[in-house]
Amino acid sequence: MVEFAALTYGLLASVILSAAQRNRKLARPHPPLLLYMGYLLCGLSGGVAIALAYVAATLFIGG
Repeated sequence: MVEFAALTYGLLASVILSAAQRNRKLARPHPPLLLYMGYLLCGLSGGVAIALAYVAATLFIGG
């Protein structure tokens, strides 16, 4: 299950970042869906980073 989530996350990040880079090169505005998915990816990354930092700190301190 973790492998599927990592593959999906990587694919989503790759598509969003390449589309944003292409739009920036062509000086076109980003579509709203691309912006929403980018913010979703950013929030998901931040949330997972905070959760993993909490787990690491708990394991380090508690045990």
